[in-house]
Amino acid sequence: MTSTHAFWLAGRQATGDDTFDVTSPWDGRLVAAVSVPTEAQVEEAVAAAYAVRDEFAATPAHVRAAALDHVARRLAERAEEIARLISAENGKPMKWARGEVGRAVSVFRFATEEARRFNGGAAQRLDTDAGGQGRLALTRRFPKGVVLGIAPFNFPLNLCAHKIAPAIAAGAPIVLKPAPATPLSALLLGELLAETELPAGSWSVLPVPNDRMPALVQDERLPVISFTGSEQVGYAIMDSVPRKHCTLELGGNGAAVVLADWASDADLDHAAQRIAAFSNYQGGQSCISVQRVIADAAVYDRLLPRIVAAVEAQVTGDPGDDKTDVGPLVSEAAAERVEAWVTEAVEAGATLATGGRRDGASYAPTVLTGVPADTTLAREEVFGPVLSVQKVAGEAAAFAAVNDSKYGLQAGVFTHDVQAAFRAHRALEVGGVVIGDVPSYRADQMPYGGVKQSGVGREGVRFAMDDYTYERVMVLTGLAL
Repeated sequence: MTSTHAFWLAGRQATGDDTFDVTSPWDGRLVAAVSVPTEAQVEEAVAAAYAVRDEFAATPAHVRAAALDHVARRLAERAEEIARLISAENGKPMKWARGEVGRAVSVFRFATEEARRFNGGAAQRLDTDAGGQGRLALTRRFPKGVVLGIAPFNFPLNLCAHKIAPAIAAGAPIVLKPAPATPLSALLLGELLAETELPAGSWSVLPVPNDRMPALVQDERLPVISFTGSEQVGYAIMDSVPRKHCTLELGGNGAAVVLADWASDADLDHAAQRIAAFSNYQGGQSCISVQRVIADAAVYDRLLPRIVAAVEAQVTGDPGDDKTDVGPLVSEAAAERVEAWVTEAVEAGATLATGGRRDGASYAPTVLTGVPADTTLAREEVFGPVLSVQKVAGEAAAFAAVNDSKYGLQAGVFTHDVQAAFRAHRALEVGGVVIGDVPSYRADQMPYGGVKQSGVGREGVRFAMDDYTYERVMVLTGLAL
């Protein structure tokens, strides 16, 4: 795993003048060296994508579907190898890395299906008024142009898949910029795409450093930007290109609400296990990980010790060990930031129920209670294995606590009451409400995205395809309808 990796320029491998190292967050070992595209090579990739946009939009659906199906099959065939690659570059435990590969397989399979049925057209009679007699409107969707996909480090394969697969399915060329810390999974996707018959220039994978991203963002030949990452960077991108179409999948501080009717021992055991697992999976580095538990006073005293015990049972350590639940964060700096936020909260009056220890890039799974509302930990996305638990009096107070956040990505509500479920769906200011489970559930075909500072637009294959395309109507005249 220490060879130099080429990048993918307009469908072919290429190397630049410089390289950078990818190292393991777990033990600091060198995983690979990656070649960096020169400015001239980036220009070549963008020019090629722009030049091929009309040809690619007109590519038969079966060609795009065959390419997507090929990638899905090859990902499945190489699943264990790819999972180990994810774990090596990201520090993700193997159990979660294998799950990520499986999800990426599904994304390409969904895209295969959507490529075949997308853009079938819708007809609308216009003779509902006298002036429209003999007229029929036919509406189809066409790509807006080349997509610039900017992917994060926390799901280095699947979130690249969520950029690439919908673009290919919709017939939109894509230039993908993976996260500098975790480019290897994206480069492997390029290897699989290169085995297909997609037009040259219709895709590139360019591991350029972040300080060169603004030039790509500003390029007028890239009218669509799909970004997943931090709130600060995402809105800076949107503000800098107000006339471009931007899909932003940003942060969250996901809340799990436990209502009073979720009260049996079995209920509380299940909720505690799910909360513990999904506040710590990916080292807490998921925008829909559980960061806040909001528990009704009727169940709080029985739930809290169960959560603490379940969190303490999480197995921490080497991400290459199949038994490990929680590995390191992406870097020591990330763990130091989490440590600082927890320290601030405790000094402000929060109680540390368990955890609160850092070892290099690893941070122990942590539970706090009584976190003051004005602390960084209460207001921001921690992006680490840290959980706060608070007591509230009743459903209305619980829903108000969820909404007392600048974020609005997803929320989970543990209840058996179908009426409460519908009230939650109406009241909670989030992009998704998960009933009977944590906010961390995501099916890759469903619409996924947030409100408030959690972003704009939706992912999920079909919904991303809508974002990458626009409606164009054709009016037929003189028809005998």
